[in-house]
Amino acid sequence: MKGSELGEAGEAAVARWLADKGWVLIVRNWRSRSGELDIVALDDDVLVAVEVKVRRVDVAEPAEWAVTIAKRRRLLATLAEFLAAHPEHGQRLCRIDLVAVTVDRAGRVVRWRHFPGSVTEGEDGWW
Repeated sequence: MKGSELGEAGEAAVARWLADKGWVLIVRNWRSRSGELDIVALDDDVLVAVEVKVRRVDVAEPAEWAVTIAKRRRLLATLAEFLAAHPEHGQRLCRIDLVAVTVDRAGRVVRWRHFPGSVTEGEDGWW
């Protein structure tokens, strides 16, 4: 499985998992000038942008390390653009979650971690 296929499969699995938890999926792969939101969903009344990172088990660093300060800034800017383009969600509480997925060589999930509200403004660590 190629890297792009692995990412798409991970995003699809996370979308199914969120739907099974009762979240309402609004859109996948929403793009703007600033970047892309993998998944936008409602967790009760909270609008959540979900960043999905998938890594193979043989990669030295865990998937969650892939969200750098620059990536956090892009996610925040992209969420702001989403809210500007969708004023019906402008009054909602919002957050950005990370779901880090680690898979084995066959593409089977060996670790799955959800970090609610993990992407915030600021330079400090976030888990």
